[in-house]
Amino acid sequence: MLLAALLVSAGTSRAAPTEISFYFPIAVGGPVAKSMSALVADFERENPDIRVKPIYTGTYKDSIVKALTAHKSGTPPDAAVLFAVDIYTLIDANAITPYDELVASAADTAWLGSFYPALMANSRAAGQTWGIPFQRSTILLYWNKKLFAQAGLDPNRPPANWREMTDYAQKLTRRDASGKVTQWGVQIPSSGFPYWLFQGLVTANGAALMNAAGTKTFFDTPAVVEALQYWVDLSRVQKVHPPGVVEWGTTPRDFIDGKAAMIWTTSGNLGNLREKAGFDFGVSALPANTQRGSPTGGGNFYIFRKSPPAQQKAAFRFVQWMVAPARTAQWGINSGYIGVSPAAWETDIMKKHVAAFPAAAVARDQLPGAVAELSTHENQRVTRALNNGLAAALTGSKTPQQAMRDAQAEATRILLPFQR
Repeated sequence: MLLAALLVSAGTSRAAPTEISFYFPIAVGGPVAKSMSALVADFERENPDIRVKPIYTGTYKDSIVKALTAHKSGTPPDAAVLFAVDIYTLIDANAITPYDELVASAADTAWLGSFYPALMANSRAAGQTWGIPFQRSTILLYWNKKLFAQAGLDPNRPPANWREMTDYAQKLTRRDASGKVTQWGVQIPSSGFPYWLFQGLVTANGAALMNAAGTKTFFDTPAVVEALQYWVDLSRVQKVHPPGVVEWGTTPRDFIDGKAAMIWTTSGNLGNLREKAGFDFGVSALPANTQRGSPTGGGNFYIFRKSPPAQQKAAFRFVQWMVAPARTAQWGINSGYIGVSPAAWETDIMKKHVAAFPAAAVARDQLPGAVAELSTHENQRVTRALNNGLAAALTGSKTPQQAMRDAQAEATRILLPFQR
């Protein structure tokens, strides 16, 4: 009886696990949700004092709305993966806490400095670290080697610059007897994330879309207008690119089906294309005009300010566990996203993967020339102004110069309260 009493006493005195909620931008069900649920289960086995409730919140756009709504209602998630470009939106809403306030040791401080600098450009603001990179990407050029060979092009040599991309696209565009295009030479999607793909052109032209503080944009500068003119001319002058607005979601499928010989899309599509393309394809950094470069993209881990201290501490441990080198290496292998730290690329699993599939390293190798993705205060409104301008130019309702002049005027108006 004494032993039983002691066992009951020990059981009741054991602290209950700290429970945290975690928003992740994916629809309920599907392989990504299953992979994330498996990771959560592994974390809980290794950390029995913490329980994690993953909440699958749909698209990134859906997720930021849900996270801010929950924050305003006083019941935010403890942690969330949201767009890296949402950093100023979250800061302005006083929704997130900087990681600098959560570090508790020299090891934690060293950990904050362990990620690729290019990925941290959308993670730091005002001298503090607000986000930790997780599923991050760059834009890549993918090309169909079989179609290159059929067009008399070297299947192992992608276009290195804009002039070559145009020349290649002319050789790769095919038409039937009636003149209808059956195979486009190049396809750059302009729905979904048009500003991001456009930023790939802008960066290659040596220009920037915004300042580092997120308070000013430069949409109507000559180099930006020139980049848009090049994109418009691919379809309206050279006729080697689909006209009008090109769908983000169908572009990988068009590549797989042989309807587009070259495409621009995220490195996050690499795993999908590797699995589904029934042909040999190449992957390269984006072609240059005055320089090589790409914006980074993807999501960060954020920890919410209204979360209780115990939950913040547990969420911090969860984030550290999730971005450990071996886990981000495996996540990158499965998806095509970039292992977010140099240490991830030194793991045995990543070294074996790159040796067998060298294309996996292209996005990482593009990081030295990468720039921060378009991110400003009132980012959704500013981005919408740019996207509207891009659509107007690509559909021919405005010239590139007028479209960017109007987009800049709208962005200037939106950002006026942040001018100091």
